[in-house]
Amino acid sequence: MNAMFKGLVLCCAATAVGVLAAGARQAPNPANGQIVQGKEPVAAATNAIGPKIRFASALYDFGRMRAGEPVKYTYVFTNVGDATLILTNVQPQCGCTTAGEWSRQVEPGKTGSIPIQFNTAAYSTAVFKQITVTCNDKSQPVLFLQLKGTVYKPLDVMPPMAMLNLPADADTGSVPVTITNHTEEPLMLWGAESNNKAFSAELTTNALGKGYQLKVSVVSPLSAPGMSAQISMKTSWTNQPVLNVAVYASKQPAISVVPSYLTLPPSPFAVPQAPSVAIQNNSTNPVALTDASVNAPGVEVQIKENEPGKKFTVVATFPQGFQIPAGQQMQLTMKSSNPKFPELKVPIMTQQPRPGMRPPLAKPQPAATINPPPALSRPVKTSAVELPPLPDVPTAR
Repeated sequence: MNAMFKGLVLCCAATAVGVLAAGARQAPNPANGQIVQGKEPVAAATNAIGPKIRFASALYDFGRMRAGEPVKYTYVFTNVGDATLILTNVQPQCGCTTAGEWSRQVEPGKTGSIPIQFNTAAYSTAVFKQITVTCNDKSQPVLFLQLKGTVYKPLDVMPPMAMLNLPADADTGSVPVTITNHTEEPLMLWGAESNNKAFSAELTTNALGKGYQLKVSVVSPLSAPGMSAQISMKTSWTNQPVLNVAVYASKQPAISVVPSYLTLPPSPFAVPQAPSVAIQNNSTNPVALTDASVNAPGVEVQIKENEPGKKFTVVATFPQGFQIPAGQQMQLTMKSSNPKFPELKVPIMTQQPRPGMRPPLAKPQPAATINPPPALSRPVKTSAVELPPLPDVPTAR
């Protein structure tokens, strides 16, 4: 009897557990609030991810590339979100990097690509470029792709153009040019020659087949403020039998004038004008300026010495009402103690009046200076006009 009772209790307990378990699997019906058996709760719309971009790699290292060979790479990305991914713009950092036709719309779970090409022709150094990507991924609407590596030239000439800037008191000078071979093939250089007799070239070997130094010099005074030349060297390379290096030399003027000319408004001047020039002595010897003048009457010129023997300011003051002489080229002149520049001349230019521009009105004279109209010397006689007599008209009776 006890055994039967125990079995009945265990059966009831198992049934109760099954009912509770079934109740636990029931879910509310979103339509009427009732429990719907066997269905999981539906995720709320606010938990949606939206479009989301993920790159396989945002950095590409192209390693070591020879100058002139283009670098091409395609960045691959995946839309790991649950809405359409839209790329609105791909903007490289500079003109040497360009973007091809990229994937503009990518559905969820699909992949897209951004092809990039980098022009290495103008480089011979380590390179780091950046590409900006704009999309509708709210978590990262702006992303940056990176491109890096090292660009080398088979033959590197530094500087590419030899520049010689001679001081005012110097007639000669030199500049070194380094030539480096970055290839495995040995390079031999010899026979450096200049096509301008004012320059000389001397070639020395730093490392046979790999590195050289070219010394370019100005050996005679420059006949012009700036002169150029070309240094040619023979090479052992069949694809480049001659190596040319451009040279330019300039000499600082002993005395510089800034600006090189003065400009005046159209005359007559409604207000006084006082243009000025800055004069600098670039030589080592001090200089003195005297006897400054303008070749027009009524103009006062003053020399201010800002730094003794080195820097000056020359001011020319034109009075109110000054009229520029017709057909005359005005200039500011002064004497200098520098024997190579005994006289300095600064042209004075005038602005042309704009079309429709009226000349300044003349000031009215005081009342006391206005002459009254001349009095009449004698009165003017006037006569009455005589009318003809009226005819006789008979009267009615």
